[in-house]
Amino acid sequence: MAPPSLWLYRALYRGGLAAAAPFLWAKDRATGKARPPLRARLGHGAPELPPGGLWIQAVSVGETEIARRLLKELALRSPGLPVLLTATTATGLALARKLEGGGVRVHPCPLDLARPVRRVLEAARPALLVLVETEIWPEMLHQAVSRGIPAAIVNARLSEGSFRRYRRVRALLQPLLAPVAAVLARSDADAERFAALGVPEDRITVTGNVKYDLEPDPEPLPWGERLAAWAGQRPVLVAGSTMEGEEAMVLDALGGLPEELRPFLVLAPRHPERFGEVAELIERRGIPLARRTALDEAPSAPGAFLLDAMGELARAYNGAAVAFIGGSLVPTGGHNPLEPAVWGVPVLSGPHVHNFREVYAEMTAAGAARIVPDPGRLGPMLRHWLEHPQEARAAGAAGRAVVEANRGATARTVERLLEIGPPRGSVSRS
Repeated sequence: MAPPSLWLYRALYRGGLAAAAPFLWAKDRATGKARPPLRARLGHGAPELPPGGLWIQAVSVGETEIARRLLKELALRSPGLPVLLTATTATGLALARKLEGGGVRVHPCPLDLARPVRRVLEAARPALLVLVETEIWPEMLHQAVSRGIPAAIVNARLSEGSFRRYRRVRALLQPLLAPVAAVLARSDADAERFAALGVPEDRITVTGNVKYDLEPDPEPLPWGERLAAWAGQRPVLVAGSTMEGEEAMVLDALGGLPEELRPFLVLAPRHPERFGEVAELIERRGIPLARRTALDEAPSAPGAFLLDAMGELARAYNGAAVAFIGGSLVPTGGHNPLEPAVWGVPVLSGPHVHNFREVYAEMTAAGAARIVPDPGRLGPMLRHWLEHPQEARAAGAAGRAVVEANRGATARTVERLLEIGPPRGSVSRS
């Protein structure tokens, strides 16, 4: 029987969907943002899988990248295991589609309503539901447990801010978390927060942060040689996962540098629907621009390169002298600084890094990352590393050492998943 808090959640969720739908539609039309088709979000067309596998739910690119590492480890430990990978955002789905093949099928995350979730469960027939990081969907959890399907939260995290908000409604939240069989937490702090919300301590295991299990992808970038020719003797600054407003801050910082120190800029906005406006911003500044999607139209001597394609940013950090990680000079919460660190590239970020608080704590303590307190300090802090390249290289090496010291979470996570879910190598094909 559904607890009262689930009935309250259902009412609030449906009401929120009805209220938000026209505004989201108008916003999408104005910005060009693409969302998964509504029919798919209602659970129609979900791929049918053999019973006994996994349903892994991610939300966007970061969570899907975690799922990618889990899938790689699962393929080694339980070959042929059927997996349904769902993602919520268009960018998350785009990355998920690249992982499809073998036993892995992809579908948009259903709306957290009873019928859409049931449709997906009936098609996928999983033995275990896996939610990534903070993907806590009450209806999904309830529908899974009502079918005897255990649920696990992997790389589980709760920021201090989220914990404070959840703690105020602990009495309502605890019954919604009751179906969770295992919380595989990133850190001791995350584990303590889940326990404080009412998850039994015997269901919580600290397995570490899967995001540390990075390996540099050696596949050459199709535009790598062109970039080297465009940059010439100049160092390269990669500004990755930038949010609205940050591109102008980066350009202002570069404009304040002496010409002889100014690096070649590779700019990668976080959201594809903003590629056009960022290109216009650069061109209005009088900077000759090359675009990933129009390489044949690139000027002979561009001053910046716009990475307006998905899936190449992690490799783009290779060869950078410095990386700036976006979502941090605006209050978004920051993005993953480990992607440049694995290449030995030092990191600059703004102060808003609560999504990766523990990672930044380690990296700043090691000297691998520096926090820019405000946009006006970005230029001077970048200048310091450009004027002292040996110091920048040492900072990059420290970042690589942080990554190496924290490896192993993926293997520990998969080991625990196989203990509570489908036994390795014994998947039913009926």
